[in-house]
Amino acid sequence: MLGGYHALPTRCPSIRPFSETIEYTRESSAASVPIDLNLLLQAYAHGIFPMADSRDDDESFWIEPQQRAILPLEGLHLSSSLAKVIRQDRFRVTTDCAFADVILKCAEATPDRKETWINSDIEKAFLELADRGMAHSVECWCDGELVGGLYGLSMGRAFFGESMFSRATDASKVALVWLVARLRAGGFTLLDCQFMTDHLRSLGAIEITQQHYLELLDVALGRAKASQISCVASPSPESADSSAAAAAAAGAALGDWGVLDDLLGASSPDSASSAGASSPGKLILHSLTQTS
Repeated sequence: MLGGYHALPTRCPSIRPFSETIEYTRESSAASVPIDLNLLLQAYAHGIFPMADSRDDDESFWIEPQQRAILPLEGLHLSSSLAKVIRQDRFRVTTDCAFADVILKCAEATPDRKETWINSDIEKAFLELADRGMAHSVECWCDGELVGGLYGLSMGRAFFGESMFSRATDASKVALVWLVARLRAGGFTLLDCQFMTDHLRSLGAIEITQQHYLELLDVALGRAKASQISCVASPSPESADSSAAAAAAAGAALGDWGVLDDLLGASSPDSASSAGASSPGKLILHSLTQTS
């Protein structure tokens, strides 16, 4: 889950091991078998994703939550203190510069989290998806050290946030704000956070039913029009409906991950942030105040 450095959520009823999936076979129930990428993409396209019980677990499971967390791209909650951190460019933020390092840090145990759900099979699958340009990362750097970041999968106009980590105060929050700015600039309509956490809720995430989520996903993947989405009850119907409105305006085209680079310029871990009125952080904040 995008708030993945928090405790692993309690298992929900809709869980199936890969070994019980018709399209997926295992030569040995005790052996680790690489995840078939075509099957993995089909699963995400139908609202299902993989998790493991622990980092060292050989088996992964299909997860289909009955309640789904999303962060409406027009509903980001940006506190004045977090805006100040971004405006001051306290972290240098890059994208797709250290994907392997980000997923590795997301998978590491920490004092607050003894076990993680990213096993080696899931890690390898996402590394391959990153090589194919389908999985992306956002990195936060401080004094040349990677101190925060997140990664996820891009399909159509949907972005499936997988996990994030933080080794410095506000680093993961800054990464998420930059992600939202990038998705908005690129015409995305759905940011999936999988499970709700206090961390995500503080940033504007809401919880909706799986049925409502699948309707939003259908629009984001171009399989349905926003007019077909029913008004399913949610803790914040107006926020969920804004996702549908954004999807309606976007149509069925693909989201463009790289549009924000036209505004910010290409960045790398070795490049220095520009200063002044056009600093990256100020541009990000400005982009978030613009209406879509």
